Amino acid sequence: MPQKYLNKILNAPVYDVAIESPLDAAPGLSARIGNRVLIKREDLQPVFSFKLRGAYNKLVNLPEAARKKGVIAASAGNHAQGVALAAARMKVSATIVMPQTTPEIKVSAVRKWGAKVILHGDDFAAAYARALEIIEKKGLTLMHPFDDPDVIAGQGTVGMEILRQHMGDIHAIFLPIGGGGLAAGVAAYVKTIRPEIKIIGVEAVDSASMYHSLKKGRRVVLDQVGIFADGVAVAQVGKETFRLARKLIDEVVLVDVDQMCAAVKDLFDDTRAIAEPSGALAVAGMKIYAARKKLTDKTLIAVNSGANVNFDRLRHISERAEIGEAREALFAVTIPEVKGSFRKFCRILGKRSVTEFNYRYSDQAEAQIFVGVGLSEGDAERTLILKTLRKNGYTVRDLTENDMAKLHIRHMVGGQPGNIGDEQVYRFEFPERPGALMNFLTHMGERWNISLFHYRNHGSAFGRVLCGVQVPASDEGEFQSFLETLGYPSFRETENPAYRTFLN
Repeated sequence: MPQKYLNKILNAPVYDVAIESPLDAAPGLSARIGNRVLIKREDLQPVFSFKLRGAYNKLVNLPEAARKKGVIAASAGNHAQGVALAAARMKVSATIVMPQTTPEIKVSAVRKWGAKVILHGDDFAAAYARALEIIEKKGLTLMHPFDDPDVIAGQGTVGMEILRQHMGDIHAIFLPIGGGGLAAGVAAYVKTIRPEIKIIGVEAVDSASMYHSLKKGRRVVLDQVGIFADGVAVAQVGKETFRLARKLIDEVVLVDVDQMCAAVKDLFDDTRAIAEPSGALAVAGMKIYAARKKLTDKTLIAVNSGANVNFDRLRHISERAEIGEAREALFAVTIPEVKGSFRKFCRILGKRSVTEFNYRYSDQAEAQIFVGVGLSEGDAERTLILKTLRKNGYTVRDLTENDMAKLHIRHMVGGQPGNIGDEQVYRFEFPERPGALMNFLTHMGERWNISLFHYRNHGSAFGRVLCGVQVPASDEGEFQSFLETLGYPSFRETENPAYRTFLN
């Protein structure tokens, strides 16, 4: 089976459009984790991701009659740009269906290559359904983003280059997984030529379709897919990519948002590349794997798969990077409401840097503060700070792993009203497009009073809202029905300690 792919990869004419991307050393990261780290720079491709390899190889292998009719793809980003460039080079008509939530920078990049863009729906699923309708009417050929042997073979040329560029020992190659095309292609080549090299897939913990599929022995469909790493936000991996993964991938590592943000910073520090979250996924997984396996003096290779990130998202990435690198801890601390209490608190922290301090007067006896503390020794130091504060009589909660605290509460600390009854708190996600926030509020209607509201635009395809609603006990059933018909992902946070400490 791999032999079939070996031949397809060796004969894939991807260099008509792609470059042989460099394999760069990462000296800072290497020193930090005690292994030799090399970064495969697919962010340097003409469309800033590896996707043009598979798109072009698919297009080249299409029958002439199919090319004359034209091709179509559904994509919110990297695959769209790859198809558009490939079609432009081969003078093939291309239609790209993109969700209406797609940032303008990506829409413009696709149009730049001459493709026709159709904006439809709020997400990939709606765009894909529209593409299928157009295929029925016009007979266009679908350019699938990952579940196609020619696409897989095109992506597999990344593995071919890695083995050519580094002929010495390689312990493991780390690859991001969305639908699985890149990981399957690289694995098919590497495991045929050098089967001793481990192939480690990396997924976002909230879109881990391959991880759960491998665990259950069949392809699963995720009920919800995380949106932060949009380049790998896939609810179900491909049939062919799953077949290859079961045979060729050694392990799948899961990473969270903070770990991805820390990896974006790692890549910037060593290579000055500004990776998109999914582009940094492999580096994040590599760090976890190396620590878990206690690896030292091994050669580890991670693929930076892309750099198509909106500039305004960098603010959010920067905020979370320090926590992901265990360089910042967040605490809720109760201190006496007396003069000099903050100075005393800082004296107990010693020479550690206070990175954030949020407070508003709400009680004559005690003050609730939201405080960030810089760390130089990671989680061990975080634990020591907790013990030290408690030893000195402070009531303290560790909020470092609390998503609601990091996304919302740190921006909302402002006192606790005493007259809000029957309040329930939920987090919501909704498609981010012009008028989306007003649409959300319209759906909420006037049936229940909104008692708390926080929204920040993170430059992503989806908006995030923290909302407090006064719901009498007699309305509970009706309110739950409303949440179901609203159609937005929602997460109950009424018992979250960050909310109860600062806002309730």
